[in-house]
Amino acid sequence: MKVIRLVLGKIILLLNAVFSPKSQQRDSDAQQRVEQELQAITLYQFESCPFCVKVRRAAKRLNLPLQTLDAKQPDHEQALIAGGGKRKVPCLRIEQDNGEVTWMYESNDIIAYLEQRFA
Repeated sequence: MKVIRLVLGKIILLLNAVFSPKSQQRDSDAQQRVEQELQAITLYQFESCPFCVKVRRAAKRLNLPLQTLDAKQPDHEQALIAGGGKRKVPCLRIEQDNGEVTWMYESNDIIAYLEQRFA
């Protein structure tokens, strides 16, 4: 099973690289504001997870340089479990202005949030 996952993961990454989406264009001031807002957002992910790839593709299409953390690394995995309550990816960590943190799971929910906030 590990071999199948490894092979499929590499195929997914290859296809993602070959068919990379085109990024949305913004003027420099708007892009700078977006990047400043993104400092409060982190994506916990696995590199070859198809749902994580789906979220990263949507972020690229929206021209959102998200900070990503590999949830396979022990310290990131522990932070994900401690904050979000489960070891499930993709997970978007959103820190609000008041310091409250929201942990958002499910790729479709994450993409809808990013589109609603940044499109």
